[in-house]
Amino acid sequence: MKIFDGVATREQMFELFNRIPDCPFEDRISGKAYENTWFEVDREGYDTMLEVLPPLFMRAGMFALSELKAGFVGSVFFDVTIAGHNRFFTGYCNLGDRSSPDAMRTAIIAHEKAAMANLSRDAALDLIWERTHADFRGLAGEFNPDAWPAEHHGKRSILVYEPGVGTVQKLLENLTDAEIADRLPHGPTI
Repeated sequence: MKIFDGVATREQMFELFNRIPDCPFEDRISGKAYENTWFEVDREGYDTMLEVLPPLFMRAGMFALSELKAGFVGSVFFDVTIAGHNRFFTGYCNLGDRSSPDAMRTAIIAHEKAAMANLSRDAALDLIWERTHADFRGLAGEFNPDAWPAEHHGKRSILVYEPGVGTVQKLLENLTDAEIADRLPHGPTI
């Protein structure tokens, strides 16, 4: 079960690690309250956690922290490549079951595929905006009002490369379907 929408920052990641679910005390102590919950992190968060403690195990595209949350439940980090885009996730798996990390990886990929299949144009634009680094996005007319017609002032814009022209600012709402597909974190297909 995904417990956070979007990509958690380092601060949000630690807040999510420290969250206390509203459930019986026994479920928290056994780890049952945390098992099979997951969320997306950024590359920095993934790398930080790889360096914090020696991993309990490492496999292609995943590692588990050596410190367990409760019972046999521990944090597993996943590096998932979908359509050429690397994304990073963490979730709590029952490490007493050797197949649990692979099952979680499969569940994450399935969830993300389904989410992309149902994404509206507006939701796709919001996702692109959220995932575009602050250095490559802004509001039209924010720094140079003369560069944009008055009716576009305050609208979201991003930097895009246009063949034969170079890098230009473009209103987010004016991205073509192909440009949207190329900028989604999953790429055009999964």
